[in-house]
Amino acid sequence: MQASRARLFKEYKEVQREKVADPDIQLACDDTNIFKWTALIKGPSETPFEGGVFQLVLSVPEQYPLQPPQVRFLTKIFHPNVHFKTGEICLDILKNAWSPAWTLQSVCRAIIALMAHPEPDSPLNCDSVTHDIGVIPKEGSSGIDEISDSIYLWYGKNVRNLLRSGDVRGYQSMARMYTRLAASPKKG
Repeated sequence: MQASRARLFKEYKEVQREKVADPDIQLACDDTNIFKWTALIKGPSETPFEGGVFQLVLSVPEQYPLQPPQVRFLTKIFHPNVHFKTGEICLDILKNAWSPAWTLQSVCRAIIALMAHPEPDSPLNCDSVTHDIGVIPKEGSSGIDEISDSIYLWYGKNVRNLLRSGDVRGYQSMARMYTRLAASPKKG
């Protein structure tokens, strides 16, 4: 665990130096726990995610860097390699292709690359949706959670097929709409 802490402190110092150099990623360590990090990443340009800001949570195991961090989106994102409900990311470097050479910053960079280049042949299993959900906003809500649930139902049945069938425009349209709803910076 001492080696993990030393590595994370080194990465923390590097992140402080990189803040200006990499405006697309803002990594921050929890003030009380070096094993808990958050990141804000900008949606890649010329993608449906452009203009969006997405929050990630990174849970670093005590065996880091020998084991990968667990990373998930807190911001809802419409992407075939991200579980719509949990934010879990299907990315090989977070599983079997992990190398201790990766850093938290480079993991965020890889996630941005995945956003720009989805892998429709490696989607997360979204077939477990078994219940019907109506789109009825709760009183006092913005409706985003209810829309999220309704889209998730559709998503679980169809998202992987959008890209596989060549309906890139359909996928991009849904991803763009959801970016505007869930990941656009608030004004004011």
